[in-house]
Amino acid sequence: MAKIVFIGAGSTVFAKNLLSDILEFPALKNCTLTLMDIDADRLRTSEIVAHKVAAVRNASPKIEATTDRRKALAGADFVITMIQVAGYKPGTVIDFEIPKKYGLRQTIADTLGIGGIMRGLRTIPVLLDICRDMEELCPNATLLQYVNPMVMNCWAINKATNIHTVGLCHSVPHTAHDLADDMGIPRDELKYLVAGINHVAFFLKLEHNGVNMYPKLRETMAGFEASGNWPKRFERMTDHVRYEMFKRLGYFVTESSEHFSEYTPWFIKRDRPDLLTEFDIPLDEYIYRCETQIADWEGMRKEMEDSSKPLTLEPSVEFGSHIINAIYTGQPTRIYGNMPNNGIIDNLPTGVPVEVPCLVDDNGVQPVKIGAIPPQLAALMQTNINVHDLTVQAALTGKREHIYHAAMMDPHTAAELSLDQIWSMVDELIEAHGDWLPNYS
Repeated sequence: MAKIVFIGAGSTVFAKNLLSDILEFPALKNCTLTLMDIDADRLRTSEIVAHKVAAVRNASPKIEATTDRRKALAGADFVITMIQVAGYKPGTVIDFEIPKKYGLRQTIADTLGIGGIMRGLRTIPVLLDICRDMEELCPNATLLQYVNPMVMNCWAINKATNIHTVGLCHSVPHTAHDLADDMGIPRDELKYLVAGINHVAFFLKLEHNGVNMYPKLRETMAGFEASGNWPKRFERMTDHVRYEMFKRLGYFVTESSEHFSEYTPWFIKRDRPDLLTEFDIPLDEYIYRCETQIADWEGMRKEMEDSSKPLTLEPSVEFGSHIINAIYTGQPTRIYGNMPNNGIIDNLPTGVPVEVPCLVDDNGVQPVKIGAIPPQLAALMQTNINVHDLTVQAALTGKREHIYHAAMMDPHTAAELSLDQIWSMVDELIEAHGDWLPNYS
């Protein structure tokens, strides 16, 4: 039977969703589920939840839990990474607080910007250690890589290891649901083609019953604009930013407005606070969410561990379980994944991980050829790819200079800070991270 390993299984809620999806497939109901985390307390909670999920799904998997990564990886068929190196504290807090001293504000800081750069620098070495263990202990396993910053992490893995990996994100199906809801179309009837890089991919096609829905989406946007009531996605934000980009570029982007606002130089400006109000941009949004989750965690944990309270499970939009079932059984499926750009998108650099439709069966994950994408979309992506590339170069070579270069090229950072400020901020961030980073020469 298949052995499926969760690295970072202490992310209990996310693990619960993936476990539930996996155990819905008949061929996987008796698989081995190995949960691994460095936090023994959170691991214990996830182990309890795994048994409860199995009971609800009427499945009989072998469930293992360990803090020993090598023990977990031995003989694995599938490995799922879902880690956060340095955690909310100190990692995320450092990424927000030091840039804030320089007047550089962020929303999520996990993909691009100075926060994305630092998150990548502390995450890539750990992912490469996992992959080197895999090369020794389970060289034929497939790595399902869920950790942000997706492009940086996958690019480094592809460059430095021989592991078969696919980067996974839920932004494509979530955004498709958002657009269907906005236009009043049943979610499962909206057809689409998406391509780009993770978090900056675009709907190249949007159809319902064979009809192009972009004219309908423009009408929908005009209604939001006239009323001033932009669709609300989260507690503190609307989707005004993405609709503004749709108006300017002609295509709708996959990642949420609060994410996308910090990938460009146009929305977060210290001398234009009116833009934050106009486009409903919540600064320090990831800090807010983390603090809220921490405040709610103990109550949630007690409920999940309570044997008298059965879990309520619903299918998620995650692709992970579908990939595992397709590779294990040979039953084909179609997903969106992040794969190396080897002739997939003609006008993006070779090798960069691109988010595209993929066919999956017992031959593995096979990306679909896209061709050239609209030039304005490729140009926007390239401004982000520059930062991803330089961060990966820093991580793989150990050259400190490339960290400065990555920050210099970042669209939002460059729009706000001088070169001297960027150098100084990077120095402070490296010092504050201490042993969470390797030494850079």
